[in-house]
Amino acid sequence: MVTHTVLLIDDHPLFRKGVAQLIKMNPAFEVAGEAISGEDGIELAVRLKPDVILIDLNMPRMNGIETLEGMREAGVDARFIMLTVSDNERDVVAALRAGAHGYLLKDMDPEDLCVSLQKALKGTAVLSESVTGTLVQALSGGQCIPTAQNELTARELEVFDYLVAGLCNKAIARKLDISVGTVKVHVKHVLRKLDLHSRLQAVLWQREHGTRSHH
Repeated sequence: MVTHTVLLIDDHPLFRKGVAQLIKMNPAFEVAGEAISGEDGIELAVRLKPDVILIDLNMPRMNGIETLEGMREAGVDARFIMLTVSDNERDVVAALRAGAHGYLLKDMDPEDLCVSLQKALKGTAVLSESVTGTLVQALSGGQCIPTAQNELTARELEVFDYLVAGLCNKAIARKLDISVGTVKVHVKHVLRKLDLHSRLQAVLWQREHGTRSHH
């Protein structure tokens, strides 16, 4: 079984240790490292190359969004998940704009944490339920990503539909009977044309611009 590595960035030792214990109980994951600040987190992320990075939003000196941006600038390739107490609309939107792949609240069920990590690794957007509601409101408040859907080719539109339905690349490849490599290329083009950084943003874009499907 493949073991996935997780990096925790949180300035609260008690919470961090609790999450680390939870992750260690699941054989699919191991804790690669723990950081008490954004600066430490970026350094560890670059060195350890973890698969998933859990980032606290409110940290002194360097907050979670700045930490996430710093990691992206440093070329860190991981699933970035915010783990926070804040379901504030501004925070959620800022995190997604910065390229977060998930946004989970600290009051979630402990059992759900590893399930969310598994989903994130498969490429699914992970959001706590109350956050989804917050986001839909934030987006219907007119925080609009410019419309560029008509620039997508027919095949890219099909890929986009499956993407926002939460399917992973392998599943999309099966549905369209093309290779996973080809799907990856299409996904890259779709995100670039719509000026999005992650699958999660694609899901939000879809919610904002109405459902449309070609099947």
